[in-house]
Amino acid sequence: MAFKAIRYETEGRVATITLNCPEKRNPFNVQMRQDMVAAFDLADADDEVRAIIVTGEGPAFCAGADLGPGGREQMEQRYSAVTRPDGTIDYAAEAGRDGAGLVALRIYRCLKPVIGAINGPAVGAGATITLPMDVRVAADTARFGFIFSRIGLVPEGASTYFLPRLIGVPKALDWLFSGRFVSADDAREAGMVQRIVPPGELLATARAIAQGYIEGTSAVSMALIRQMIWRGIAMTDPMEAHKVEAWALLARGRGGDFEELRSARGEGRGPRFTDRVSNGMPDFFPWWVDPDYA
Repeated sequence: MAFKAIRYETEGRVATITLNCPEKRNPFNVQMRQDMVAAFDLADADDEVRAIIVTGEGPAFCAGADLGPGGREQMEQRYSAVTRPDGTIDYAAEAGRDGAGLVALRIYRCLKPVIGAINGPAVGAGATITLPMDVRVAADTARFGFIFSRIGLVPEGASTYFLPRLIGVPKALDWLFSGRFVSADDAREAGMVQRIVPPGELLATARAIAQGYIEGTSAVSMALIRQMIWRGIAMTDPMEAHKVEAWALLARGRGGDFEELRSARGEGRGPRFTDRVSNGMPDFFPWWVDPDYA
């Protein structure tokens, strides 16, 4: 598949998505949104891909929305598409959805571990799309800008859902109210970033984390665990978690991977799990119904 705003590469069962417009500091625009969604579709459909790394080319991770002529034209087209003849806004129109939100929701639905390798400043949409990733490793030059209050807008990328769940409500409000840039150190202290490394060690660190998730683990179990955790944070009662866990245990206990584990232990060797995400998910999956936008 040909991409224009990103680079997509696979190596050692890891897919790397690189935001690839460094001359403009990797701005977020319609092309990047389309490319990122397509790349996650591609990675999820490929059973050889067991983990995904997202990073940026050049000194920045993502400068946020494209405010150049092309970006302004796209914004005008979006507003035109949701404006009724009488001048009012059709809030239910699909064209009104923010692009960062579409990417964040696609990452949220992903069946593989997602590791953000934040190589430099991540601003606006560039910061919010990192929130549904499972691990964020930052270069010591990285910083995060949730700058919406300073440009007369509001948060995007479903960040009002993800950010307080990562760092707590008071800290999320502080960052969003002030709109200030948050250093990598402050992000780690708040729990948003898990590791800080020199820029030259960033991708190697991300790949090492990915390999640690891949080696000796079941792809189907990982896919279920990822969705159980992300969906679970919105559950209102532990009975909901108990139900899904019980279903998953019943299904996985009869799966090929668990049988392989038994055989491997009997033979004194490590297991070779072969169940595939493409055709090995349990029959109750998905157990949720995604809400409509309209």
